[in-house]
Amino acid sequence: MKTWKVMLVSMLVTLTFCGIYLYSVWKQRQNPGLIGQKDTSQTLSQDDLVVMREFFPRYFEDNLRLEGTSVWMKNGYVMPYYPYTDGHVQFAKRIELIPSAERLDVKKIIKQAAPAGEDDGLSHGSRQVFAVFALPMGAALYATPIGAIQGSQEAYFTDLLFYYDDPHTIYDHWPKDVWAAVDAHEVKPGMSELETRMAIGSKTHSDGEKEGERTVTYDQNGKHWTVTYVKNRATVIKGE
Repeated sequence: MKTWKVMLVSMLVTLTFCGIYLYSVWKQRQNPGLIGQKDTSQTLSQDDLVVMREFFPRYFEDNLRLEGTSVWMKNGYVMPYYPYTDGHVQFAKRIELIPSAERLDVKKIIKQAAPAGEDDGLSHGSRQVFAVFALPMGAALYATPIGAIQGSQEAYFTDLLFYYDDPHTIYDHWPKDVWAAVDAHEVKPGMSELETRMAIGSKTHSDGEKEGERTVTYDQNGKHWTVTYVKNRATVIKGE
């Protein structure tokens, strides 16, 4: 059986791209500079200054606070979901990947062992932890993994996976046409990298490290986009 360290590696590979981005934003917020002193080396955008709730769950019980609440998918087109019927996750009936900014109405948090051959984006441990949810205006229940347990060790990724508030309110300074594209899961000229991730997902590969000055490819559940950014605005968009 693989050690817990080996299992953590597979989880981190899946979520590293989003973790790096969130960490960089966090670092910016930890060093705001002296009050009253103008920082000419860096200008923070409105996106950098938004406030997002985080819970830092450590134990299974910490995740129970999500029951009866709504969350929105932060890492679109990365995490799969499955039907939840008769008290069990139906792994054999895997549906697809959860779209960006999709609202999930969480009904309960459960533990269940995943089949050894099922690749759901997170390491299995001895048991995985799932959020059981309903989609807006729907009665059917589904489940998606949010963490894993191995012996006395637990790892949870809800802060990386979810917004705890509607992103429409978090980023209420975005223009209406941008939100129209996001809600339609499309990218249009002039959108920033963050706006594009919100629209078509976080499964990406880029040809450079400087956000807003590079070309990024996106895998939107099998549909591929290539977007070139100049001054953090999409200038060339190719879909295939």
